[in-house]
Amino acid sequence: MFCLSRRSFACTAFALACVGLGAGAQAAEPIKIGLITALSGQSALAGEAITRGMQVAIDEINAQGGLLGGRQLELVRRDDEASPAKGVVAARELIYKEKVAVIFGGLDTPVSLAVVPLVNQAKMPFMGPWAAGTPITKNGSRPNYVFRVSAVDEIVDAGMVDYAQKAFGTSKFGLIMVNNPWGESNQKGLVAALAAKGMKPVGSEKFDGNEVDVVPQLGRLKAAGADTLFMVGNVGPSAQVVKSLDRMGWKVPVVSHWGPAGGRFTELAGPNAKNVHFVQTYSFFGKQSPTGEKVIDALKARYSNVKGPADITPAVGVANAYDAMHLTALAIQKAGSTDGDAIREGFYKIDTYDGLIKQYKQPYSPDVHDAITAQDYVWAQFIDDRILPVGLVK
Repeated sequence: MFCLSRRSFACTAFALACVGLGAGAQAAEPIKIGLITALSGQSALAGEAITRGMQVAIDEINAQGGLLGGRQLELVRRDDEASPAKGVVAARELIYKEKVAVIFGGLDTPVSLAVVPLVNQAKMPFMGPWAAGTPITKNGSRPNYVFRVSAVDEIVDAGMVDYAQKAFGTSKFGLIMVNNPWGESNQKGLVAALAAKGMKPVGSEKFDGNEVDVVPQLGRLKAAGADTLFMVGNVGPSAQVVKSLDRMGWKVPVVSHWGPAGGRFTELAGPNAKNVHFVQTYSFFGKQSPTGEKVIDALKARYSNVKGPADITPAVGVANAYDAMHLTALAIQKAGSTDGDAIREGFYKIDTYDGLIKQYKQPYSPDVHDAITAQDYVWAQFIDDRILPVGLVK
């Protein structure tokens, strides 16, 4: 009887130990953060920039003890190849196989727009560090699980009009837009921004992402009297616009959304790439805040090809992703769990965060899911393959 009791006690102790080990293992389980972005193709540089911004922030959070009682963050990436269909497949895998707590959506508005209904249905928090399409966050869903630290088309479009007027003193605007949902979003935004000033474009043209000759569209805009072009397109298509302008011999100011910043624009567009002025949210050139200096040092330490600001490109990918990751971590901490609905509410509970781009003060509410405002943009151009602020408009 004694031996039986002794054996029972040992078994009970062993069982309790196993439970304790299991609880400890569960507490130490990493929190997975998913990323869907272009990791190959012409915009791969931007996908890598987003990765680096997120990873530097993750390194900082993990070094400070992680979240939710010591759980480390782990980045899980998927290449969407700029394809909406592949983005949806990647999102399903991250949600249902990898069991991520939050998904970051990368570069392309069409990809993000395809993923948005899925994440809202799955109650999966989604953070956008690049794609700027207005309907991404203003998607009509209640509750809405989609947040962003990036440009917003309708705000950028108003800024493009203001910038063109101040920088070039022009008034006859031609629109040259990529033929996809991102181009449509900006076409509507630019027409509205011009209408608010009592103007309208002299012409509006579209081009496909794989076109190599945009001379016919540009020729119509020139014949209509355009003295400034508003351009929206990612790296490859935007480069073709510049090369087509070269073939025409038409020297006209080009004010662009930030698509050209996402990859090998100067290589593909040639020497006149420098004539394109485009929007940014951050630059690592010039005097930096303590956070900016810290991020530059961390990038140098982690990535051997980063020697200085010129190697941190495109800067917006790094900066947006860095701030977005820290804000997401705050939301998880406020939530006290990795439950999607709790994290969504956690975003609304963020008070302040001293970030890289700015100090965020209550950046999110049920009606506001974009943390970047019109006051947070700067304008830039390529100078010797470096993205430098123009400095004319803040």
